[in-house]
Amino acid sequence: MLWSFVRPHRRKLLLGLVLALFGSALELANPMVVKLVLDTISEAGSLAMPIAVLLCLFGVGTVTGLWHWIVLGTVAEKVVLDARTSLVRRYFRAALIPLSGRPSGELVTRATSDTVLLREAASSSVISLINGGVLLVGTLVMMGVLDLVLLGVTTSAVTVVTVLFLTLMPAIARTQEKAQNSLGLMGGVLDGSLRAIRTVKVSRAEERLGSQILTHARESARHGVRSVRREAVAWTVAFGGIQLAIIAILGVGAVRVSSGEIPVSTLVAFLLYAFTLMTPVMELSRSVTTLQSGIAAARRIREVEAIPLEPTAQDPDSAPAPVPDTTGASTAAPGTGEGSPLLELHGVTARYAPGAAAALDNVDLTVPRRGHTAIVGPSGAGKTTVLSLLLRFLEPEHGRITLDGTPYRELSPQQVRAHFCYVEQDTPVVPGTIRENLLFTRPGAGEEEVRRVLEEVLLTEKVDSLAEGLDTPLDATSFSGGQRQRIALARALLGSPDVLLLDEATSQVDAITEAAITRSVCRQAERAAVVTVAHRLSTIIHADRILLMEDGGIRARGTHEELLEQDALYRNLVAALHISETGSRGEEVPAGA
Repeated sequence: MLWSFVRPHRRKLLLGLVLALFGSALELANPMVVKLVLDTISEAGSLAMPIAVLLCLFGVGTVTGLWHWIVLGTVAEKVVLDARTSLVRRYFRAALIPLSGRPSGELVTRATSDTVLLREAASSSVISLINGGVLLVGTLVMMGVLDLVLLGVTTSAVTVVTVLFLTLMPAIARTQEKAQNSLGLMGGVLDGSLRAIRTVKVSRAEERLGSQILTHARESARHGVRSVRREAVAWTVAFGGIQLAIIAILGVGAVRVSSGEIPVSTLVAFLLYAFTLMTPVMELSRSVTTLQSGIAAARRIREVEAIPLEPTAQDPDSAPAPVPDTTGASTAAPGTGEGSPLLELHGVTARYAPGAAAALDNVDLTVPRRGHTAIVGPSGAGKTTVLSLLLRFLEPEHGRITLDGTPYRELSPQQVRAHFCYVEQDTPVVPGTIRENLLFTRPGAGEEEVRRVLEEVLLTEKVDSLAEGLDTPLDATSFSGGQRQRIALARALLGSPDVLLLDEATSQVDAITEAAITRSVCRQAERAAVVTVAHRLSTIIHADRILLMEDGGIRARGTHEELLEQDALYRNLVAALHISETGSRGEEVPAGA
């Protein structure tokens, strides 16, 4: 699990391991030099050489430790950056429908807190495990060189500590993973709640929703406390075992010294190794704990790879689709002409999940190169599904979609979307200023073009009244829903697309603004294709063609007048729309309407 994150940095990690092992070798040499000092004193010899060796070991050890720290710290940061880069790219390359089915807060948690947990596990903890193991074995070997009897006492204590410690590790890993999962759930609910904070407050659901979020927080804390308790037991076992070993060494060693079996210098050196033994034991215990957390985080990060990516073009030799230039003109693909349709759906069936009911069932649809096509119908008829198919947010189960005569399957999603601009119903704010929002689709647009589209959507006066003008930060609190909707439409118009897709693009604006927007849409329809999904009557009655959908199919086609005359469902929809429109103006609605 962790090796996939570590592999790109294996050379740096190898250097870190070499430095760690070299530092451990220096640490193992220290007690022997101390023994040499004590033996020299007992023999009344010169201390210059032993002291010089100690100072040399200290200097080299300091430099080695500093280098080791810098190398592993750098690798750790690069591992985190690589993981975050992979996650972010995965998010933006993922298929929209599966991605949108996961809470955004949870996805953010994967890229933030989980990568932090991965930081130590994928770098220093791996090195620490190897180095700690080598230092532990090396310390025991040096102890054996000094005295085998004392080594037997030490080995018995270390064995008991190791068994107890390893027994506790799986439970620590499970509780840490549960704590992180609860934290991810809390982040997802909190993110969605903050996005809908107005609804939450109006519904007087603050306490209820807050309690739900805090339930996940308490669950995370509960698992965290369990993990802390088990870690405390593990560390206590480790420290207690070493302390008992030192006491046993002192007792047995004192007897052996008094009997003359070993000199005092050997006992002192052995005790120094016993204290040194605490370092690898602590290093191993800490590394195993960190590694458990990191593995849980790595597993959660790798789960993101289960989100399918958007499809790529199946024919690598196919010519790229024509992309609109900065003026909005495009070059027709070979074999297509001005009179041929721009978009076609041939017998398309689509569903959002395997085994689910078909959202579209055997639909045939044509979008001309110019003109306004409106799609209407009751809720659940499949209107938004058509837009999702056109934008390749959803892939058809059966049938074929073509763009300028080229099948979608031969084009990448980016090639397809280069022909579209899309105004969403909810009009989410793109982070940045008004200018950055307007230039989001077409960064190279000039100032005059920006002012033109602002005029078309009646935003010039609003922008000019702001102290920072176009450089005013755009957020969901300082601009109304209607204003944000108009900025989204202005951004789409500035893109000069071959196809402008509007999903309830005037649902939040007043009648005067809607009239201006309708005029802009009509002008756009004269030079390109406009496809509108709408419920408001005023946005569809002037369309060149209207598609009436019902139960995932197209029930009828025609102009407003033709459908009024031919289709009862359309007449019922229009009647309902009339009630909504006239009712909103306070006019009396006829009883038969």
